[in-house]
Amino acid sequence: MEVAISAISGEILSRFISFLVKKHTDQVCLEDQLERLQHLLLRVHTVVEESEGRYITNSRMLVKLGMLVDAMYQGYHVLDTFRYKPHEEIPLQQQVRDSCDTSCADRSKSIRAVSNSMRISTSANHELQAALRNLESVVANMTEFVILLGGCKQMPKRPYDTYLYTDNFMFSRLVEKQHIINVLLEDNSPHGSLVVLPIIGGYRVGKKSLVGYACNDNMVRSYFSSVLHLNSDNFWKVSHETFNPGRILVLIEFISDVDDNEWFRFYSAASRTGTGSKVVIISRFQEIARFGTVKPICLRSLSQAEFLYLFKVLAFGSTDPENHPQLASIGMKIALLLKGLLVVGNTLADLLRKNQNVQFWFDMLKRLRNSIERNFSNFGEHPKQLLERDQQTDITMLISPSSSPLHVMPSHDESNYGRNELFKMKFGDLIEGSTTIPQKEEFQMIVWESRIPPFTKFVTNCIQDKHPCTSSYNKRRR
Repeated sequence: MEVAISAISGEILSRFISFLVKKHTDQVCLEDQLERLQHLLLRVHTVVEESEGRYITNSRMLVKLGMLVDAMYQGYHVLDTFRYKPHEEIPLQQQVRDSCDTSCADRSKSIRAVSNSMRISTSANHELQAALRNLESVVANMTEFVILLGGCKQMPKRPYDTYLYTDNFMFSRLVEKQHIINVLLEDNSPHGSLVVLPIIGGYRVGKKSLVGYACNDNMVRSYFSSVLHLNSDNFWKVSHETFNPGRILVLIEFISDVDDNEWFRFYSAASRTGTGSKVVIISRFQEIARFGTVKPICLRSLSQAEFLYLFKVLAFGSTDPENHPQLASIGMKIALLLKGLLVVGNTLADLLRKNQNVQFWFDMLKRLRNSIERNFSNFGEHPKQLLERDQQTDITMLISPSSSPLHVMPSHDESNYGRNELFKMKFGDLIEGSTTIPQKEEFQMIVWESRIPPFTKFVTNCIQDKHPCTSSYNKRRR
């Protein structure tokens, strides 16, 4: 009997020791993989940042640059998942208590602490391996790109720190920006005709900001003698006398489809401008692309990896997220809930950056979650889908659960902002509680104001239901 017990005990001890050895080996392997991922990201990010300061006219190089950018943001997404995911399940009280004891640690210690405190799921491990393979592949084929990049003309140097001042610069969109600049600076128009470049994109993806950012380039500004801004309301009034002599850049924003006869009349008048003049049309409607004489640039929403990276940088500013893993974890959840809502993300990130307190961030997460759940309950969709389809969106829970139901309706024509008597206020002030909801059933609100040219104000119309019990919507629900 004693022999049997001894044998069983020995077997259990042997298996336990094997388990500990395997666990230690896996942890060491994870540390090595995360450090390898960081090293690859540093190399790729260096090249991407250098590319931002060069004029790249080679179309194949732009394709390669797009691959580098996609791989970089996906790599950052995977790295942040391993860094901050473990803190998701920690209770708020424990987060607040731990945040007081968190000390500054170097990057390697942060990775080691994360790898020692988490269990690696199969899916997370697959994501890590995929990110490593992707980055290793693009780095292995990056030498030729770097050599060719060295031959590209440098843009004028601007002393800025992207990490500190991302608010003041266009995030991502490097490839699209280069495409726009290349078209605008192209001399040999097809058969001497007027070049028309369509910029097509969905709701609030940054079309005007991108065009403004590209047109603010020194070479573009010096290439054209003047810039003319038009919209759906006044472009049909254009005549031959509208245009000044010389090379002109015409920017037109269409908020609806345009009659072909009106367009041809405009095109005929604009074609008499100086050689090298260009027209850029901006619209949400794919049908507008039929007026283009070159391939349109279609702007998609930021990918999840891009949006998570942008939101983290905006929410932390000059603060290092690695020193605040609890905040980073909450911020990641907020960004995931937003699903790429760029304008709202800018507003929330601005509030979070001003108040880097765990309790405040957690409260913002809870309010956002409740707001999304309310929209699903009332309308059956996420606010992003509702806004993209020009549907009313409920923001009551995001502002104040005790207030009257408050709905917002997207406004696509900011040109009329300030011309009516509707009350105007800022979305961030309402969320922060620094101002109160006006005693009006309808008013206007600035959701966000861009900090880069053309400094667009994103305005929305707000509808307050003062009598929710008698509203037609509630009657239908009952």
